[in-house]
Amino acid sequence: MEQTSNTTNLNVRVNSTLKKESDMLFQDLGLNMSTAINMFLTQCVKRQSIPFDIAEPKPSRKLKKALKEADNMMKHPEKYKSYNNVHEMIEDILNED
Repeated sequence: MEQTSNTTNLNVRVNSTLKKESDMLFQDLGLNMSTAINMFLTQCVKRQSIPFDIAEPKPSRKLKKALKEADNMMKHPEKYKSYNNVHEMIEDILNED
């Protein structure tokens, strides 16, 4: 890292929850916010790019299938077994052969 005499201030606006959660993470890692940001900026300059993928996560096939099934269950609840409470459901599961 560069010497302290060659530093400047950087003001950044972030969501307060994000800042709090980041502070806690960096503390667990033995860092402070300033060091973490300096590490990020250093890697950006060295790589001449953002040092991680920036992408919208794609749902897995399994998740897509589960979402489709849940959507179908919402549209056609009469086709599916339902319960009035968790005890009723557990009793039904335990009594299946």
